[in-house]
Amino acid sequence: MTGALLIVGSALLGIAALIHLYIFFLESVVWSKPSTWKNFGLTSQAQADTIRPMAYNQGFYNLFLGIGVSLGLILLATPPLSQAGLALTIFAGASMVLASIVLVTSSPRLARAALVQGVAPLLGVILIALGVANASAG
Repeated sequence: MTGALLIVGSALLGIAALIHLYIFFLESVVWSKPSTWKNFGLTSQAQADTIRPMAYNQGFYNLFLGIGVSLGLILLATPPLSQAGLALTIFAGASMVLASIVLVTSSPRLARAALVQGVAPLLGVILIALGVANASAG
């Protein structure tokens, strides 16, 4: 599988994986720093301490999504395993998109965060799907 759509879609999903790995870092590694929890709209160390277990857990969800896309992209570029890579990449990328939808519907004030987390994987999944469709048609 080659083509501009696949390359650009893969790049967007790679960016999405990096975003999710960064969110893991914030939520699970440096959560206790005021500069981190203030970015999540918290106003006190007490709030951050109360939410810490949930943020820690949520960070790992982001880590797993980032790893899923990354592994999928590696497999996608490995000819004997490209079909498995395609399936994993689409699944993990679509999961990122759906998680961003859950985020914005559960808290509309987090629309910006949902866009940051959801636009790159949405475009990446669409472009890869179009690239695969074009390759199949050709």
